Amino acid sequence: MTEGGARAAAILLAAGAGKRLGAERPKALLPIGERTMLAVAAAGAAACPKIGAIVVAAPPGYEEEARSCVEGLPVPTTILTGGRTRQASVRAALTALAADAEIVAVHDAARPFAPPDLFTEVIRAVEGGADGAVPVIAVADTVKRLDGVRVVDTVPRTELGLAQTPQAFRVEVLREAHDRALAAEEKVTDDAMLLERIATIVAVAGDPMNFKITTMLDLARAEARMGGVRA
Repeated sequence: MTEGGARAAAILLAAGAGKRLGAERPKALLPIGERTMLAVAAAGAAACPKIGAIVVAAPPGYEEEARSCVEGLPVPTTILTGGRTRQASVRAALTALAADAEIVAVHDAARPFAPPDLFTEVIRAVEGGADGAVPVIAVADTVKRLDGVRVVDTVPRTELGLAQTPQAFRVEVLREAHDRALAAEEKVTDDAMLLERIATIVAVAGDPMNFKITTMLDLARAEARMGGVRA
């Protein structure tokens, strides 16, 4: 059980190829400092006192290497083969959750610096009655709507937020949403998109240092951080 709440688990998505990095290995298995992205991300999730178990969607063919990245974690950790898409990996991981898991925090291993407190906050929001919770950070720049290269509108920044993971959900609600999306062949870029129009999804404060590693510049930034900080 979580501290005073429902039983929660975490899903770590680590099956992405990382093509934009141009690496020969799956992105989550690349080193940042002396550890892999997956190892750092998993340690952050496991340090959250509300997380009772972790399921890792590993790159196909790299399951044993992924397992070595999470050895010694203080919570039970399951490794399974991830799918060809993010959604397929989440669906597979949902089937591996314990029957008594009521809340799940879905997190991208490519955001290795999510602090344990961020997992706690999204889980608490769901414990408080929401169907899901998403960390967001404010948009600092002026946002323009484009038609090709023509600027057609300015979007108020107060109405916008940049979404991060971990995102927490009621397990059964998320399962149902993924089943509907599969039947409708709907493709989304995060799990909240499956629910935000039909369920209560709330925002919590994100963390500016919880950046996603997508480009070589991001990777260099992560390596620089690991030079002075051990997660």
